[in-house]
Amino acid sequence: FRTATHFQALCGADEVNQAVKAAKSAFGYWSKMSGMERARIMIDAAHIIENRREEIAEMEVVNNGKSITEARLDVDSARLCIEYYAGLASTLAGQHVQLAGGSFAYTRREPLGVCAGIGAWNYPFQIAAWKSAPALACGNSMVFKPSPVTPVTAVLLAEIYAKAGAPEGLFNVVQGGQETGSLLCHHPDVAKVSFTGSVPTGQKIMEMASKGIKPVTLELGGKSPLIIFEDSDVENAVKGALMANFLSQGQVCSNGTRVFVQKDILPEFVDEVVKRTRAISIGDPLLESTRMGALVSRLHLDKVLFHVQQGAKVLCGGEPFVPSDPKLRGGYYMSPCVLGDCTDDMTCVKEEIFGPVMSVLSFETEEEALRRANDTTLGLAAGVFTRDVKRAHRVVEHLKAGSCFINNYNVTPVEVPFGGFKMSGIGRENGQVTIEFYSQMKTVFVEMGDVDSLF
Repeated sequence: FRTATHFQALCGADEVNQAVKAAKSAFGYWSKMSGMERARIMIDAAHIIENRREEIAEMEVVNNGKSITEARLDVDSARLCIEYYAGLASTLAGQHVQLAGGSFAYTRREPLGVCAGIGAWNYPFQIAAWKSAPALACGNSMVFKPSPVTPVTAVLLAEIYAKAGAPEGLFNVVQGGQETGSLLCHHPDVAKVSFTGSVPTGQKIMEMASKGIKPVTLELGGKSPLIIFEDSDVENAVKGALMANFLSQGQVCSNGTRVFVQKDILPEFVDEVVKRTRAISIGDPLLESTRMGALVSRLHLDKVLFHVQQGAKVLCGGEPFVPSDPKLRGGYYMSPCVLGDCTDDMTCVKEEIFGPVMSVLSFETEEEALRRANDTTLGLAAGVFTRDVKRAHRVVEHLKAGSCFINNYNVTPVEVPFGGFKMSGIGRENGQVTIEFYSQMKTVFVEMGDVDSLF
């Protein structure tokens, strides 16, 4: 099973200008609507997504290669995100401040204008919703550029918003790669850029946006630690480690790919993790029984396999996988991999692999685990498994990561913020706080008396 290859015409300056112009026109109408009016259209879009769940999920499988089971959950997340921000759309409000002499001030939370969204290929439909929902709720419009590797499902979202009654141009999709993204970042009528992807690309986007002093939201890479203490429920810790490494063929920025296991339970943990990893069903991602589909491209598969071959001890997997179905034999499959006896200086431990590769390391003390866990320039996520409530919160307090999990991993409800520390990004997606990243505060001072002039 290969993911879809689309030779779409890439959008150049003319197409980007056209998309931004349409979005600017839609913004003029959309921003004047009440929050309740915007919410009604967003709720209608969520209902359409719910009704077309299976169709969108199947298209996402073709688009990306992940299993149909996961694709359905991605579609659900997109719908829930739109519903959540529809609920917040009518709550946007400022503050009244009483001042001396009867004067007063008030604040207004106003939209930014045309926002640019630049998506990644690992969660194409979900990311398009995660970026557009808060933007639209705040009264903005959006021009969205999906990854050129996965161009399809963002277009479905645009169709759905239009069908729900959104004004023409409110959510536009432009196709293309680096050049198209650059045109968006530099465009004078784009007020903000939200990007999900790699650190190097995020750095370039931040640099380009700085030319126009445009705010950015950056959700970048991770090399996240998962710390498993000896008092953990080993069954849950194993399941957590599998969820932390093998969702979406391991192509998840928040994955807990550095699994630190306390020495006394290391043999038991490794035995169970290897056994369950070997049992993961690989194959046609459209089948209900499949738990791991194809990686996104041949180039990416080769990159992941290269990392496996850099000297760590392979406990299982890490090889190209050839399905029995002859139709799938040219697909970009690999067997999920567990690397053992890893050390902090290994390439597989230091670099983001972005594939189904788990690196297992051992530790002895809490202090040691924390020091090693934080020894990275990245800080997207982190996790801890322990039955000791005090230790759980103590460890999380010291972990330098934006999203931390206690006794679970890779759980991302739309009600809570998601984003990173350090080089893993700026800003947040989801949760109430994201409203602040898609709006701006205006302060208004009202004088009720005479001007007290020094001149």
